[in-house]
Amino acid sequence: MTSVDYLVIGGGAMGMAFADTILSETDKTVAIVDKHHRPGGHWNDAYPFVRLHQPSAFYGVNSRHLGNDTIDQTGWNEGLVELASSAEVCAYFDQVMQQQFLPSGRVEYFPMCEYVGKGRFVSSVTGEAVTIDAKKVVDATYMNVTVPSTSAPSFEVAEGMRCVPLNELVGLAERPDRYVVVGAGKTGMDACLWLLGNGVSADEIVWVMPRDSWILDRALIQPGDFAARTLLAFADQMVMVAEAESIDDLFLRAESNGQLLRIDQTVKPTMYRCATVTHKELDALRSIRTIVRQGRVKSIQTDRMVLDEGEVAVTPGDLFIHCSADGLERRPVKPVFDDAAITLQTVRTCQQVFSAAFIAHVEGAYDDEAEKNELCTVVPHPDSDVDFLRTTLANSINGARWAQDERLSEWLANARLDGFSAANVDASVRAEALEKVQASGMAAAAKLATFLSEVEG
Repeated sequence: MTSVDYLVIGGGAMGMAFADTILSETDKTVAIVDKHHRPGGHWNDAYPFVRLHQPSAFYGVNSRHLGNDTIDQTGWNEGLVELASSAEVCAYFDQVMQQQFLPSGRVEYFPMCEYVGKGRFVSSVTGEAVTIDAKKVVDATYMNVTVPSTSAPSFEVAEGMRCVPLNELVGLAERPDRYVVVGAGKTGMDACLWLLGNGVSADEIVWVMPRDSWILDRALIQPGDFAARTLLAFADQMVMVAEAESIDDLFLRAESNGQLLRIDQTVKPTMYRCATVTHKELDALRSIRTIVRQGRVKSIQTDRMVLDEGEVAVTPGDLFIHCSADGLERRPVKPVFDDAAITLQTVRTCQQVFSAAFIAHVEGAYDDEAEKNELCTVVPHPDSDVDFLRTTLANSINGARWAQDERLSEWLANARLDGFSAANVDASVRAEALEKVQASGMAAAAKLATFLSEVEG
């Protein structure tokens, strides 16, 4: 039996980020158990052409930079800071494990193992069972990230009809009559952009879009020389919210100042899941004219696709691309700290690795469990348009609380994964942003609370 301070269940991005901060800031020992053959979690199962939707500079673990902050010169992300590919992300986490964690002498790593509870796990290769005696167990799997390659479609597919996860697009042997992309989130957008980028005509694509989405402009989420723009955009958001007269007015203001984007300006989005695009990508997505807005797919039959609100004619020559896995499932909130259990969740919306590193810092730097849970108030993944209001309010409350703690503010200012403290931004820009937030922050929070109370009755 091995004895450690922390047993981390899951060697994905959050588990690795948590372990990294523990190793960097404490003298504690860690065991990591993971079902994959190498670190990286769902990145091992993701489609080969996936890239981060945020700059590489904001991803990974706190102690090691991902990428070189290169400005992309071509492609959909032209002019902005690089986005790591799935291969780069997997290689990065493997390097963190092999070059940092294991050489430290404070990490034990158990790949290809299924955790069965109470410190016990079983190797899927040898069948051997191992038990770890840990002071605390860290659940890094709770956010339950799923991808199409490991998640079957939720709809029925008739025999003879081809429905594949988008992973299989890179191995197509023949051209179908049409490409039918099922799913309107980040994965669906990626599938459409991959097809368009590889010469498929927009007229050959059918996009099943159960809900339209509000999307973030990636140009406003940038590090380095762009950080000032990111910081001012956040400050302007507070001003915008404070001045909004209704929820609809808030979204229109957010759209008019570039905070939020949408594919069709005649359709009111009801989804918000933190997806980002460039304007180049947005223009390409808007070129797809055959968009099916009849709810979710219920079944694909030999002559028709049945949806919640109607049917659409199809043929056996169509290729259906499964992009409907819930990659960012909205999970019930649990206390992050509960005696000897730590459940990793997001404390800033859609910032998983930052959140895991932050939780690890709080674990190492604070003793009182109530205070730790207060600092690590969970901000659940958004799903609906109204969740944009919820997460904006929750982020603001957490940020205000963190700002009251001088030690925590210092840590944030020096945390690589924190793209919002912007320690390298010119002092005059920081002062301008701070002035806007101080002038509008309280009013914005009150306005958001009022809007949410109207929605929730």
